[in-house]
Parts: sequence; C-alpha cells; structure tokens
Amino acid sequence: MSEKLRIGWIGTGVMGQSMAGHILHAGYPLTIYTRTKSKAESLLAQGATWAPDPKSLAEQVDAVFSIVGYPKDVEEVMLGENGTLRGIKAGGILCDMTTSSPALAERIAHEAAKVGVESLDCPVTGGDIGAREAKLTIFVGGSAKAYATLKPIFEVMGKHILPCGGPGFGQKAKLANQIAIAGVMFSTCESLLFAHKAGLPVAEWLEGVAVGAAGSVAMNTLGRRALKGDTKPGFFIKHFVKDLGLCLEECRRMNLVLPGLQASDQIYRLLLAQGYGDKGTQFLTEGLAAMNGSTFSPAESANPV
Repeated sequence: MSEKLRIGWIGTGVMGQSMAGHILHAGYPLTIYTRTKSKAESLLAQGATWAPDPKSLAEQVDAVFSIVGYPKDVEEVMLGENGTLRGIKAGGILCDMTTSSPALAERIAHEAAKVGVESLDCPVTGGDIGAREAKLTIFVGGSAKAYATLKPIFEVMGKHILPCGGPGFGQKAKLANQIAIAGVMFSTCESLLFAHKAGLPVAEWLEGVAVGAAGSVAMNTLGRRALKGDTKPGFFIKHFVKDLGLCLEECRRMNLVLPGLQASDQIYRLLLAQGYGDKGTQFLTEGLAAMNGSTFSPAESANPV
C-alpha cells in the first residue's frame, strides 16, 4: 500500500467532478470510472488513471467512492456482476456518496461484510458550489473504523462531517435534509413570484429580506439565479424528484405523514413530466408562474405580470 490510500472514484457529474478533483489535488492516487469517459478527461489530464469498469477499478485501490444518479445505479456499480464488490480486496472500503435508499445502504453493508469489506453510506449536501469550494456537509453511516480511515479524505471535500449511526443512517440524515430543502425551496420560489406579481422591485426586495429571518442559503444562491433567469442545475429537478420519492418511501416505512413533503413531491413531479428534469430546482419559480397563467421575468420589468 502506498503512503496514501489508493482511491477509486465512480461518477463525475455536477458534484463528483469537483469532489474527485479535491482528492487528486490532496495527493491521493486516484483511479476513475464513469460511464462517459469524456466527463473524466480533465481529471485524467491532471494525473488520474482510468479503469474500464467498476470491478477493475476496485481491484486497483484501497477504497472506492461513488456518486451516481439513482439507487439502481448504486446497486449496479456496487453489487452488479461487474461491480466494485466483485473486485475489492478484503479490508477495503466502499463509500457511496449518492443520495440513495437507506435499505439499499444496509444491504450493501451486509453483502460487503460477507467478504471482509467495510461499507459507508455518505451522501452530501451543498450543491455544486459546496462541491467546488470543498464546503460540503457529509452525512456518514456505517462502521466507526471505516469512518476513521476515510475521515482525512472527507475533510478535503467537506467542511462538516457528521457521523450519524450505523449502515443506512447517513442516507436517513440526508433525506431529513432534503425534506427541509423542499420546504425552503417552496418558500423561496413562492415569495419571489409573489413579490414580482405584486410589482415590487424584486432584486432590491431580495437584498432586504435575504439578510433577515426570511433569508436562507437557497434564497441567497438559487433565488438569485432565478432572478437572472439562470435555470442551470446546482441540483437537477430529476434528482430532487428521486430524493423526494425516497423520503416518501421512508415515511411509509415509518407510518409518517408529511403533507408539505407530499405537496413538494407532486409539484416537482409535474415539472419533471413537462420535460424540465434537467433544469435546476430554482425553476420551480417559473413553474409556479406558469400554473398561474403568468411568467416570471423580474429582470425585464418590475411591473406585475
């Protein structure tokens, strides 16, 4: 084993690209696999090496990190016929950072333990900005031993690392976070639309309220993007719909009814059905305007729509 852990990385999307870059820049030998190799080219140019599939990647490293799209993707790269668990050696660590199912995280940990491998579920929050600036919050579920081993790596990607419990508990903590975000996104987007329709100078209004009790990270980042008509994803609608579905699945397991979560899920699913899955979650403002027969364009005019 080299002085630093040999790290495998799967997934170089909106967040994964920056996260893997921080690990590489911290001096860890990094091997990458992603379904679209071109998305890894910048990291390969900086010294990372390429693996043709998850199994061969796992054979070359001490710990594998993954951040992919959906639970089915996690299952494939971890437990599939050509997955990481088929290649990683006993004593290795699997660390999935995708927002996924707590039940799947428990299953991966169970299967990994059969072959002497540790498993952590470590979803993150902070969006594209948090990933770029290494200020993510990382929720950790799994063994204390594996957490202690990987903590120095978490610290090059994130600002707040929170051990939450055993297998699946990192995912549970992240889903609770997503429920909070669902409510904050609604309050941000509805308030922007109200201010615009009321004829207020929305940009100036935002500056006034963002520093008070009504302010939030969502208002200061995604709210400002919405004002500019910038719908590029800090977080995709399609992935948020996935997360809200996972939240509702856990609620059913707990016999828990959360009306606000249900409303958010329905509206975002409507936007997804209309073809807006690749927009950022701040597109909710425009979606709500359309539901009211209006448009949202405060950058063009301070007059009511």
